[in-house]
Amino acid sequence: MDTPAHAAVRVLPTETTGDTAERKATVALLPVGSYEQHGPYLPLSTDTLIACSVAERVAASYSVQPLPPLTFSCSQEHSDWPGTVSITAATLGAVVRDIAHSLRRAGVPGLVLVNGHGGNYVLRNVVQEATAEGHRMALFPVAADWDEAAAAAGVETPARSDMHAGELETSILMHTRPDCVREGYETADHISDDRRHLHALGLGPYTGSGVVGRPSLARAEKGDAVLASLADAFAGHLRALESR
Repeated sequence: MDTPAHAAVRVLPTETTGDTAERKATVALLPVGSYEQHGPYLPLSTDTLIACSVAERVAASYSVQPLPPLTFSCSQEHSDWPGTVSITAATLGAVVRDIAHSLRRAGVPGLVLVNGHGGNYVLRNVVQEATAEGHRMALFPVAADWDEAAAAAGVETPARSDMHAGELETSILMHTRPDCVREGYETADHISDDRRHLHALGLGPYTGSGVVGRPSLARAEKGDAVLASLADAFAGHLRALESR
């Protein structure tokens, strides 16, 4: 597979306690991924790798404290496929709240949840509740950030059609972890835009392969451009968080 120069994403931060003390960051980044099927050509850890890729780009440009990712989250809609592991929304919310509390005790009042899995709906409520309680928390990227990044990168498939293991996700992994992209994405396109019963039935009735999107259009260059756009977009979220 021909790809441009890339740097493999580091899932676990390697900084020491001294590095953290020297940085004196007031905002931490928590990547939240998932462990769920992504078709036959992307790994179960795709969402985690993507969340870590976004967090790594952001941490390279802003004075923030990087945290290791939460890998298991709310993936119940993918339970028809082997390998998927889920936790409940209540558990995910409780873990995030505990992490935020620990950070505040350590002198880091701000927390940004870098979410890589669209099914983690509970994170929106966690952020809203934390804000109502006077804490500083944000969710990133939001839908508008993804839309702007996809447009800037020349991603051709609309977001609704590119729901899972499609052009966007495959492009990001092509850039950051080409070793994880297996053969088969070139012929795996599948569009299923009417998924109105997804929450009741899961994803199974809408795709036999687990893919909803057009991975055949994925390119490493698009993945790089998406990450660059998201890193730029983070500035607005940081300003909003620090204004509280």
